[in-house]
Amino acid sequence: MMKQKLKVTLLTGRTIEQGVGKEAGKATEKYFDSTTMCYLDSGDMKKLGIKSNSTILVTTPNGAVVLRAIKYPRGAMPGMIYIPYGPWANSVVSNETTSIGMPSFKGTPAEVEPAPDKSVLTLKELVKNQFGK
Repeated sequence: MMKQKLKVTLLTGRTIEQGVGKEAGKATEKYFDSTTMCYLDSGDMKKLGIKSNSTILVTTPNGAVVLRAIKYPRGAMPGMIYIPYGPWANSVVSNETTSIGMPSFKGTPAEVEPAPDKSVLTLKELVKNQFGK
């Protein structure tokens, strides 16, 4: 069976759960659970042959990260994915600020594919993978 890939547009931003997790502490399970998910359109999930909580690989020109796929709960958004702010989202968005002092967290071209043989990295593993420390 050929592995299915889908071209999408990546959006990142805040969620209530991510904010609660951040307040609990970035080393907590609550923060991990709220920032290691990727919201997808249900139709796009069908195209990829995945269900909620399946692991997926998100790849952009800036990097790649394994996350848990979650069905977007607020309607349809085909061709777009949404990752809550956090180190996992930061690993796939550009660090370029284009002279405005803030990177663009919206509109990054990306590819999504099923990754059933991969696991979401812990925060410690992600930092070591990104920075070698």
